[in-house]
Amino acid sequence: MSVTGLCTVCGREGVEYTCDRCGSLVCDRHYEPSLGFCVECAGEVGGGGRLGEDNQPEDDDTYRV
Repeated sequence: MSVTGLCTVCGREGVEYTCDRCGSLVCDRHYEPSLGFCVECAGEVGGGGRLGEDNQPEDDDTYRV
């Protein structure tokens, strides 16, 4: 099934994923493939990547808890 629309986190076109937890459409920058969650849900359950001030993932491998 194809997913179309805007990323609910950044508004960017070209969403490719649907969060398994909340159902949000998200782009590859805001999807945590190991969990199947958007970065917002991943952060709530303790598995999300760390976001920078502009709500974009930072380039390091640090995770927030």
